[in-house]
Amino acid sequence: MRYLSTRGRCAPVEPARAVILGLAPDGGLLLPEKLPALPPEALLRKDDIARTAGILSAFFPDIPNLAGLTARAYAGKFPAGAMTPTVEAGEFEVLELFRGPTSAFKDVALSALPHLLAAAKKVCGEKKPTYILTATSGDTGKAALEGFRDVPGTRICVFYPQGGVSQIQRAQMVTQPGENVTVRAVEGNFDDAQSAVKAVFRACRGRALPAELSSANSINIGRLVPQITYYCRAYRDLVDRGRIKMGEKVHFAVPTGNFGDILAGFLAKKMGLPVGKLLCASNANHVLTDFLRTGVYDRRRPLQKTLSPSMDILVSSNLERLLYLLLEDPEIVRGMMEQLEEQGVYTLPEAARRMLEAHFWGTWCGDGDALAEIGRVWREWGYLCDPHTAAGFYAAEQYRRQTGDQTETVVLATASPFKFPAAVLTALGEKPEEADGFRQLRALEARTGLPAPENLTILETLPERHTGSLRREEILPFVLDQLEKERNLP
Repeated sequence: MRYLSTRGRCAPVEPARAVILGLAPDGGLLLPEKLPALPPEALLRKDDIARTAGILSAFFPDIPNLAGLTARAYAGKFPAGAMTPTVEAGEFEVLELFRGPTSAFKDVALSALPHLLAAAKKVCGEKKPTYILTATSGDTGKAALEGFRDVPGTRICVFYPQGGVSQIQRAQMVTQPGENVTVRAVEGNFDDAQSAVKAVFRACRGRALPAELSSANSINIGRLVPQITYYCRAYRDLVDRGRIKMGEKVHFAVPTGNFGDILAGFLAKKMGLPVGKLLCASNANHVLTDFLRTGVYDRRRPLQKTLSPSMDILVSSNLERLLYLLLEDPEIVRGMMEQLEEQGVYTLPEAARRMLEAHFWGTWCGDGDALAEIGRVWREWGYLCDPHTAAGFYAAEQYRRQTGDQTETVVLATASPFKFPAAVLTALGEKPEEADGFRQLRALEARTGLPAPENLTILETLPERHTGSLRREEILPFVLDQLEKERNLP
């Protein structure tokens, strides 16, 4: 198996090298030249570790002992036997992806990526340290920092939009311990941070650097692949509970901004999982909804700050991989990406648009609808969800209402409601006291009788370690300075 760039302007690489690179040398994203078939253990085994190891082995066959690697990656980080449980909530099933150490879906992938990267470097004989650059809209940052904390041979720097994440999300990042971690706020939005990180990769291409640049964002194939596993887990759970028979299709409603989580579902479908429709749930920044409905991707609009900040994105990086899978022509993909960069818009060819409609359906959920959804789901079904997951519930309900399709549907719960206590309290009819996220968190515990995750409650007692901020144009000089310090280390 070899990995190819979605833009087709660089040589193929081996799987282990793809994990190390993160971003392809020509600026594209990496995908295997042929997607593997879903390994039997993905559905036949109930054990999360075995399932994940089987999927990783299918994508990275040159990395040895992935079973042992996967066991080490997840040891002690998730409740025993319930890494990503599926639970009932009214007429839907909910895939809970927030049971890990940072209470967000990113934990599944970012617990594995540091171990994958270390193993890939060993396969490739790579002696240089690795410098991880990551932009975050809220949840990736903490999960990446926690995953790479004090991992030998790595350093990680996370950039988050100043004022663009919840107080709890910010606290998770700025209190992060570790000798190899750096966090900076960016004076701008997530798209500013993400484009600046990509610009660093472009600027450093061909330079003799003291460290190998890589990414923990879902632009890195090693970050994306582990997310396939929980689609398989949910499907198996539904079979075991008699909700479906093996082989019947299941729809998945996925809150998404950068299109990584929902793309993992599409990869699972292409590999053989009986996935029906992937319901793309956006917020008021509904560039993805518009694209799915019209075939036109147009980022030429102001970015709105919403109650679901992890979806406050106008440039969805992983959509490039979907374009490649639909079009099977890297030259067309490269041209579309150049149009997006230069003009802010591109149009999908009609044949590809029809293919898109066969797999995806999209809608968007404004803040008012999200609050109403949180309140309704709690009152009627006794299930507490955050604003992102509320968008998933909203999409699932709208799809059924508009199409009459009663196919079994799973809503992906992507973050703990306690990461967004002000919004959830408001949805439950309470007036959040002051602007203190931790008082709001305790009030939400009292209102619902549910305990907040310990990894969130402890944040209030931790000192802030990372308080600096940068303008977008300062990010490249900052990274280059950090790399020079790496060169001078003994």
